[in-house]
Amino acid sequence: MTDNKTNLELVAACDSFPYVDITSLPHNEDERSSFYQFLLPGDSRPHGYILPSTVKAMPWTDDFVVRHERPRTVQLLDSSKGRDTSNACNAALKKVISNATTSKAFKVLASPLHEDYRIIGANYPVQMERTASSLFGIAHRGAHMTVYTRTPEGMKIWVPRRAPNLFTYPNKLDTTVAGGVKAEHSPWECIVQEADEEASLPESLVRSQARSTGVLTYLAKSGQGDGGEFGLMVPDCIYVFDLEVAEDVICKPKDGEVKEFYLWDVESVKAALSKAEFKTNCAAVMIDFFIRHGIITDENEKDYLEIMSRMHRKLPVPTSSLSA
Repeated sequence: MTDNKTNLELVAACDSFPYVDITSLPHNEDERSSFYQFLLPGDSRPHGYILPSTVKAMPWTDDFVVRHERPRTVQLLDSSKGRDTSNACNAALKKVISNATTSKAFKVLASPLHEDYRIIGANYPVQMERTASSLFGIAHRGAHMTVYTRTPEGMKIWVPRRAPNLFTYPNKLDTTVAGGVKAEHSPWECIVQEADEEASLPESLVRSQARSTGVLTYLAKSGQGDGGEFGLMVPDCIYVFDLEVAEDVICKPKDGEVKEFYLWDVESVKAALSKAEFKTNCAAVMIDFFIRHGIITDENEKDYLEIMSRMHRKLPVPTSSLSA
């Protein structure tokens, strides 16, 4: 018997929401999964899914209409009557989240992070506080970059350990550079900023040598380590980047989010993965890195196709506007 995790088990821990027709869940009788659809003004597409327990605890304002008949919906209204829908939506979301924070309605709102996420696929710019985004079930945007070097002994990868005081996943291993993409940033600008703040990597180096390598999409169910509520549906998009550096380039902690960096060979990283030492989505990012670099292949991984599909899941929320 062994406690070691397979690559598929690691990816499944990230893509952890059941494979069901989520759009039909609000029509069933199970209060644990009968999500309310979160609707934006003038758009019938659900941009998020909210648990009944969240709907009950949220101090809704007059800017929202909650309908309990099936299909259950939380409709955000446009108080500007079409004159400035973006600002009206942003103000309404800011107000209800502020009220929920003041009333201590949700643990996740105690996070020290205070920045906004963009609602992907909206027909006009809309954003909300990052800490509340999972409560509304909107899709998150993250950016991760793996930094590696080639030595006479083979490839080595810079792996950070998260600081012990972090709100989420303290002491876990992480991607070399990673962060949530703020509403006003692109994934690329996020990586440039985080590379300096987390790993002391010069902006000029990142801008000239880092390269975009794709996007991972998965659907998570919030749980232990998230620092918030359990059972939330969290769609996630991770923009992935690679940066190959010379042997004399050293990743060093800077902003306090990283406890220390290790320069590990591939086998050491594989061992840490199998022991589930990585933050959940960072394990998936590392597995994707190994696939793209020919370290994990169909020949040496029996679950190769399933792993690939689980890291590129179609999300149940819009990823483009109706005009796209």
